[in-house]
This record gives sequence, C-alpha cells and structure tokens, in this order.
Amino acid sequence: MKNPPILWNPKEEFCNDSNMIKYIEWINKNYNNTIRNYKDLYEWSINDLGKFWESLWNYFGIKRDKEPDKIIEYNDIMNAQWFNGARMNYAENIMNLSKQEIPILGLDESGASKRVTRDELFNKVGSLSRILKEYGVNEGDRVASFLPNIPESLFSLYATSSIGAIWSSSSPDFGSKGIIDRFQQISPKVLIGIDGYSYNGKKFDRMGVLKEIMEKIKSIEAVILLNKEGFASERGDFIDFESSTNTYHQPEFKPLPFNHPLWILYSSGTTGIPKAIVQSQGGILLEHLKLLKLHYNLNEGKKFFWYTTTGWMMWNLVASSMSTGATAVVYDGSASYPDNYSLWSLAERERISFFGVSAAFITFNMKESLNVKEKFTLEDMYAIGSTGSPLPPEAFRYVYNNIKKDVWLASISGGTDVCTSFLGGCPCSPVYEGELQCINLGADIHSFDEEGNDIVDSMGELVIKKPMPSMPIYLWGDANREKLKETYFSTYDGIWRHGDWIIITSRGTAIILGRSDSTLKRKGIRIGTAEIYRVVDEMKEVKDSLIVGIELSGGEYYMPLFISIKPGYDFSEIRERIRDNIRRNLSPRHVPDDIIQVKDIPKTINGKKMEVPIKKIIMGFPVEKSLNVASMANPECLDEYLKIAREIREKYNLGGQRFT
Repeated sequence: MKNPPILWNPKEEFCNDSNMIKYIEWINKNYNNTIRNYKDLYEWSINDLGKFWESLWNYFGIKRDKEPDKIIEYNDIMNAQWFNGARMNYAENIMNLSKQEIPILGLDESGASKRVTRDELFNKVGSLSRILKEYGVNEGDRVASFLPNIPESLFSLYATSSIGAIWSSSSPDFGSKGIIDRFQQISPKVLIGIDGYSYNGKKFDRMGVLKEIMEKIKSIEAVILLNKEGFASERGDFIDFESSTNTYHQPEFKPLPFNHPLWILYSSGTTGIPKAIVQSQGGILLEHLKLLKLHYNLNEGKKFFWYTTTGWMMWNLVASSMSTGATAVVYDGSASYPDNYSLWSLAERERISFFGVSAAFITFNMKESLNVKEKFTLEDMYAIGSTGSPLPPEAFRYVYNNIKKDVWLASISGGTDVCTSFLGGCPCSPVYEGELQCINLGADIHSFDEEGNDIVDSMGELVIKKPMPSMPIYLWGDANREKLKETYFSTYDGIWRHGDWIIITSRGTAIILGRSDSTLKRKGIRIGTAEIYRVVDEMKEVKDSLIVGIELSGGEYYMPLFISIKPGYDFSEIRERIRDNIRRNLSPRHVPDDIIQVKDIPKTINGKKMEVPIKKIIMGFPVEKSLNVASMANPECLDEYLKIAREIREKYNLGGQRFT
C-alpha cells in the first residue's frame, strides 16, 4: 500500500518520557529482555501471553489478597481461565491507585461543576455499599442503574463492585422498553434511578419510566432515587440518594476471584433483545490499566474526558481512568448546547488533557466548518481520541488544520464485547492520515480472507487468535455458552470473529472499513460501507448517509444510498455530485444504483447506523423481525423507510426474495 502522509510525529522527549517507554525499560530489567521498540514489545506480548499479563499484574501494583496459582490456562479462546486462585477487588484498586485530591470532576451543559474530593469519594462509596447490604444485596446479586453521566453513577458502580455484586447500567434517555429489555434479563435486586435529566437546555421527566420499570421487573426489591431535577414530588417507596449517603462510612472491599463478574454490558440490540455481556473484575482492571496507562499515556495530574452516556462502554473506561492517577471527567448534557463550540470551551476552561469523542462528533464539526483553533488554544490537550465508527481521512486533516496542529490524534477501535479498544493509540508512533496507529498490546489481531488465510495490505475479516482477559466470561442466561459460541466463534473454529472489515498494513497500522455483517459485495468485489461514507462525508451539504446492498435473483445486486441533506440545498444537484465523487475517488462499482433523500438516518441509541435492519425491511421482513425498535435513537423515521421499502420491492420485484 502507498504510504499516506504523516500528520503527527511524537517529539523525542514525549516518547522517551511516556509510560510505554518506562514499561519497556522495566520489562528489560525484570524479565531479562532486550525489547527495543513498540514492535518488539507487541510481538513479545502475544508470543508469551502469560509473562505479558503477569508483568502488568506486577508493574501496576495490583492490590490483591491472594496471588494466582497460574496466570493463564486454555485449550481454546472461549474457555481461557485467567489468574486462577487470585483474589482482588476492582473498586479497591481503582480507588486506591488514584492519588489525586480531586479524582472526579463532574460537569454539565449549564456550566456547573462538581469537584469530588478523595474523602468524599470514599464516604459516598462506603455509604452506598452499606445501604446495598442493608437491602440484602450479596455477592453475585445485580444492581441496575439508569443514572446519567454524573459523579453519582461512579459512586454507585464502585459501591456495587466493592461488595461483589454485579453492576449494569442504561442511560436515562433510553425509552422504557429499551431499559426493560436490558434489565429484565438479569433480575436486579436494587435499582438506582433518577427523577429526570437535562439535555439541550430542556428538562425531561423520567418518573413515569421509573415506575414502569418497577412494575415490569418484579425482582427489584428497593429503589435508590436521586431527585436531581425536582420531578419526584411524591416520596413513594424510594430510598433518597442524597440523604442516605450523607453519613460517614468507609467502604469495605470484599476480596473476589479474578474472574468474578464485574458488570453486564449490552450489545446494540439492532435485530432483537440486546445480548447481556458479562465481564470480569480482574480482566477489566488489567485491560483498562494497560490501555489507559500505556496506550493513552495517562498519569497523575492529567484529566481524562470522553463524551459518552452511561449506556456506552466508553463510560466504563472513564470509570477506570482514576486508576492511572488522572482525574475522571464526566459530562452530562448535549455536545452542542448552547452552541457547537460548547465541548471545546469546556476543554479549554477545565484544562482537559485527553479529549475523547465519537468520530461522528469530529465529522459534524468538520461539516459545520468550525475553526476551533481560532477560538481556543487547548494548551493542556495532548491527545484527542476518536471512536464509535471509522474516522475518514479528511477528518484527520480537519483535526490538524482546524483544531490543533500539535496534538496526538488517537483514532481507536474495539467494542463493547471486550470493553476496550484493541487498535489505536501509541505515544511513540506517527499518525498516518486515515489510519489507526497500532495493534494494541496483548491483542492477537489478524485479517482473514474468505478462506481464513492471513492477509496484509488488503481488506479482510477482523479476527482475534488468542484470548484477552476482558473477553466475556459468559453471556447472561446462556447456561451452555451456546450463544457465546455462536456469536463469536462459529465462523472460524476457535477464533474470535469480531464483525469488522480491516486492513492491516505492512507498517503495522490498521484501517477499519465498517461492519462485515453489512458489507457490500458487488460483482465479486467486497466493499466496506466506510469507503462510501468517507466520500459522502466530505460534502458539507450532506448531514448523514446510509448504504445497503440487496442480493437479487440471477446474481444481480441492488445498492441504494440514503442521504439526509441540510436545508437550502438542491437534492438533484447533490445527487449527481455524489455519483461523480464516488466514481472518481473509488470506482464505477462503488456508485449506488439509487440515491434516495430521507429526513433522517436510523441509528441505535449508541449512534450506530442500522444498515442490516434497513436491508431486512427492504427485503420485506416485518419490522419486528428486522430490528428492535426500543434500541433506536430515532424510531420516528421508520415510517419513511417502510414506504420507500415498499416502492423498492415493487420496482425490483422483491416480493419473493429472502434476506441472505
């Protein structure tokens, strides 16, 4: 592959002073190695998994009550056993590894801030854990939360973990069905909720949702309510969050097996009830310390921010960030209130060090032609993180031209399934336009062709050949682990298939090309949806887009592109330019058969484009078999797609087709 331009090269002092280099020096001294650079370190990390993860256990100074009998034991990835015999506690390590006087900074869209001291953190966690135990929460019981991204959500997680209970979180902007679909699976004993939340300057009452959850989920024995917006006019049978945590109680941390369940995350649920993914206390702790300390270079005195809700795994990463000594910055509200510069203003005011957002946020800034560097110096910001979807090359350029010239752009990729990124940031590697810097330590990532052969410099299926400690220990309710096997290990025997198209370059960088289950395959050529989006996203007139491919009889293929455009532009003119741009930048094969104007692009609550569900609807599958409406951020747009789907089926005689 031709090398794209380098947009950023780390200064020698930045690399030499990084945690990555300090770790290499420690490894060479303590393991009698001769590692010279990141490439050497990565190869050692996957060739000697046991030694690598043991080294992190010791390097980070994990507080434990019992050492492991063995670091790793496995015959296949799915059944790997990590640190058997070890006993520790996630919350104890997160809270005690934090050395900051202000370990948590809470911010919201009104400009208010809450600086949580170390003493307050311990008291709140201790008080909450006492209440949970008083209401019968024991080791292994589930505690569910629908709190927003505020300090109280972190207190609640740590309190749950401290006693060995299992945490699960949904964002309060989810609809009641979306929350119930998630929590009903796991039968929580206690619910921690909120009366309402603010967004875009408006208040939203959630008391009705709270009561519906209580009615539908019979396992809930107690509700701890944070009356934040004043909607809880009646006391009801609620435990008041504020008054019950105003007492002085130090937390007691229960020593737990390394593989004890920590939390339950949920898949996007685009085509059915979201899968409940269970991850372990020790696996998450070690994986997040590796990611945050080594790959993101966080240290004491830094401030780590990611724009997220409590329903996205990036919130879980923020929850772990205190362990590095950095301050965890949580933000509740809109990214564009009161204006499109609000998050950049926050970053300047609060002197954010690592500023994490979605690729969609950066692309939106680019389309709105925001010139951030003219308004803000962002002097303390050493890194910008981007994830959630592939970041197109022009957005890389935009960051350096319009946000900050000397900044480390860490475009990363991973997933809820492993609650981490396994591709992305390295403080000692250059940033190539449009590429992720590296494969992360301990992640044996490969690109497979259709026959399951390793390939380099061309698009293939992203697979993981060796276990990672943050992989699911099981899926909730999957007694025989058949669903786990079907989800991740059914395509390649004993190898994790992640569901993304990837190019691993001969330089060791990577490019994500979109979800492989929504891949376009036209005239024998596989096309990642991200290729199309890159070209379309360059057009400032286009708000958003979605493309699908439909297999027709006789080997024919139909590929429509749906676009929503900004007001005041002529659709017919834009449509022709899209065709010309795709033909010129990609190939004639990439040009859509139809370009259809729509009001909105259907997305999940977590911001994922719903490509496969829309494909199913076009093929004639009923809505209830195509998607889970409760997982949608904008279900009101479905009627338009149902009408368009009927027209497409009539035009192309798809009545007898079946989705493949």
